[in-house]
Amino acid sequence: MTSQPRTRNDYTVGWVYALPKKQTAAIAILDQEHANLPKLSDDPNTYTLGSIGDHNIIITCLPISKIGIISTTMVATHIVHAFPSVKFSLIVKIGNSIPPKVKLSNVIVSILIGQYPGVI
Repeated sequence: MTSQPRTRNDYTVGWVYALPKKQTAAIAILDQEHANLPKLSDDPNTYTLGSIGDHNIIITCLPISKIGIISTTMVATHIVHAFPSVKFSLIVKIGNSIPPKVKLSNVIVSILIGQYPGVI
């Protein structure tokens, strides 16, 4: 761990996993793991803070047995509230209903189009 003090505003990338095993792999590739910040009283998420290169990253996981849109939305909402400088979040999960031509190494980016989610 690094001793350099950081604030919530120093973190710009959120990284959310559906499964704890995948989260463990993400933590292992951090260049540095940072000291935890005080937990906000209304935030149930548990975070691992760190960096890869110049990017300060927040890593968290969905609650066990709570995989789904509602749980993902709640976790993402808490990240944005707790870390106001987050520019984007990566949500890494098992792709249900993804077309069969999509391979394991492909990246699918979902964006909001009007009131409906879209996929690029």
